[in-house]
Amino acid sequence: MPFDVNTAPDTGVPDSPSPPARGDIGQTQRRAYAALDLGTNNCRLLIARPARGGFYVVDAFSRIVRLGEGLMETGRLSDAAQDRAVAALKACAEKIRRRGVWVSRNVATEACRRASNRDAFVDRVFAETGIALDVISPEEEARLAVLGCQTLLDRSGGHALVFDIGGGSTEIILVEIGAGGRERIVSWASVPWGVVSLTETEPTHFETTEEREAAYARMIARVTEHLAGAREHLHPPCSPEALQLLGTSGTITTLASLHLGLAHYDRRRVDGCNVPAAALREVGVSLSRMAHAERAALACIGNERADLIIAGCAILDAILAMFPAREVCVADRGIREGILRTMMRRDGHRL
Repeated sequence: MPFDVNTAPDTGVPDSPSPPARGDIGQTQRRAYAALDLGTNNCRLLIARPARGGFYVVDAFSRIVRLGEGLMETGRLSDAAQDRAVAALKACAEKIRRRGVWVSRNVATEACRRASNRDAFVDRVFAETGIALDVISPEEEARLAVLGCQTLLDRSGGHALVFDIGGGSTEIILVEIGAGGRERIVSWASVPWGVVSLTETEPTHFETTEEREAAYARMIARVTEHLAGAREHLHPPCSPEALQLLGTSGTITTLASLHLGLAHYDRRRVDGCNVPAAALREVGVSLSRMAHAERAALACIGNERADLIIAGCAILDAILAMFPAREVCVADRGIREGILRTMMRRDGHRL
């Protein structure tokens, strides 16, 4: 069912106090807000204060925790994965405390949605860190991703396809941009493949280039099979040339960095840049042919992401094959920014 991007559903979890009276808006400009996103692979935090037309970040945190490691096989969050996540969340809780955060929202996504022991994990997190996790639905995840990236969309009208390649799933959202630049989500799909789940299903550590190419092709086929089922719901009522494509995830920002030839990751160069779709697919194919050590040696990848990047490339390749476009806008922003915008708007800030 279509719904307005800017209208938050009632989740039953209060993430902000009541909006202040008009005279109190100046005081709330100094308040800090926090948005925490615990995904299948990463734990990320942003702390920001409202500013004219947006917000400015005062602190941030990002750590790979691989919360969903082994989840495909066992259906549970392992003790080791929980320990890594809790350690990261303790660091986030300290930043939130030290920055005097006014209000925060802390969400968990696919790994917690799937895990049979999620309730025990959520209880443990609250007991040890004081952070109350809200396990959100794929629909809410899609809305927040679009809201976080909406300023990068061409507001002149038409349709956009926004995709977020996560650790345990990939969200794909068809957005209609109407008069005045107001976005409306027409339809969305959650594909049950992310960089962690796909990597665990289809290993990429092979000795020969031929074996690596075959594994990469199998990954693409797995994702394409699920995309085909969602294709009719996501079919844009416009030509491929008129469709905007916007991607957000560590995968696409990494590929954009490699395409740009950056010696190290630079958000200012990557966020909002437009990259030819063919170039992104070429970089992915090139990486899939490399050995793990070769990928790990690349400055914008490193050892922690050397295995996961191939699955991300395969997911991206399947998306670009099914929704052809000349170029893709790359976003180094997403759920956390969407959370911050939601909370600040509820407090009366005009973003």
